[in-house]
Amino acid sequence: MTTQTTDGRRQTPRELGYRMPAEWHAHAATWLAWPTDPETFVERVPAAEAAFLRIIAALAPHETVNLLVDDETAERAVRARCDFAGASNVNFIRLETADSWIRDYGPNFLVNDRGGLAYNDWIFNAWGDKYEALKRDDAIPKQLESILRVPRFEPGIVLEGGAIDVNGAGCVLTTEQCLLNPNRNPHLTRAEIEAYLRDYLNAAKIIWLGEGIVGDDTDGHIDDIARFVDESTVVCAVEEDPTDPNYPLLRDNLSRLRLATDAQGHPFSVVTLPMPGVIAGRDGRLPASYANFYIANSVVLAPVFGHANDERAVATLQSLFPARRVVPVRADDLVWGMGTIHCLSQQQPAP
Repeated sequence: MTTQTTDGRRQTPRELGYRMPAEWHAHAATWLAWPTDPETFVERVPAAEAAFLRIIAALAPHETVNLLVDDETAERAVRARCDFAGASNVNFIRLETADSWIRDYGPNFLVNDRGGLAYNDWIFNAWGDKYEALKRDDAIPKQLESILRVPRFEPGIVLEGGAIDVNGAGCVLTTEQCLLNPNRNPHLTRAEIEAYLRDYLNAAKIIWLGEGIVGDDTDGHIDDIARFVDESTVVCAVEEDPTDPNYPLLRDNLSRLRLATDAQGHPFSVVTLPMPGVIAGRDGRLPASYANFYIANSVVLAPVFGHANDERAVATLQSLFPARRVVPVRADDLVWGMGTIHCLSQQQPAP
C-alpha cells in the first residue's frame, strides 16, 4: 500500500507528514518474535524462552504484545505458559520467522499529526550478508501489511532498526561503522544516506558516532552504545577500565556527543552509563551493554548480567525515567544470540 505522486513517483513519509516518534511516545503495542533457532541462542533456546516470558510478563499489563509464532503448535505451547497478569493482552500472530531480532527486520513505525500510522520496510540483508539463512526475515514487514492495513513505504536501501535512534524532535543518532559500512549500501555516500534518513524518518539532523562495542556482529548498532531518553538528553555507555578494548571506542563516542547539538542548535545533556565487563561466548566476547534497554508504557526493561555494575546501571536508568518503573531482566542467555532486550523488540506507537 504505497502512495504515489501524479507523475508516478513514490511519495516519501516526509512529504506525507509522517515521522518516526521517539520510543517513549505512547505505544499501541510491542512486537516480539518467539525464539526458535538453536543456532542463534547456541543451544540456549529454553533459557531464551524463559527470558522472553519475563519480558512479556513485564510488558503485558501495560500494552498489547504482538507475538509472532511459527504455527498453531507453537502458539498453544506459549499460550499455556502465559500465566501472568495481563496475559489477555498477548496477541498471537502465526507467521514463521527465521530469527527473533525483530528490531532489525520488522516494521519501522511512523505516525503523523492527524493520527495516522504507517511504517518503513527497509531492506534487511542479515547484518551485511553475514547469515544467509536469516535473510528471509526481510519478507516479514510485507507479510504484515494485510494485518496492519496501513501505508508501507519501501526506501530501497539496507538499514536495521537497531542502527538508528530518534529523539522525536528531528534528530537521528547512528554510527559510521554501521551505516557507512560497504556491506550495507556501498553505492551511497554519507550525504545520500542522510537524505534517506531525512525523507523516511522525517529527520532534520543526523548525529554520527564512530564505532560500536567489541563483539557486536551488527557492525556498531547504536542501541548498544547511546540512546535518547528525552528530547534533550542522551545516555552514553562508557567503559571505565582503560585496558578494556571498549574504552577508547566509547570515549570517542562520548566526546562526539558532548560536542553535538540538537535540531535547534542546543547542546544535549549527556549522562554516562557503565558497561557490564567482559561476557565471553563460544567464539569470543559477546555484545553485552546496559544501553540495550527498551522504553515501554509505564516501564523500562533493562538488561542485567549478574555484574557488579547492574545495580548502578538500573539506578541510572530509573533516575532518567522517574515516571516509569525500571524492570531488570537477566539477559545472560539472550546475549548469546548477539543481542538483548532492545534488539528483540519493536514498538508500535499509538497513532
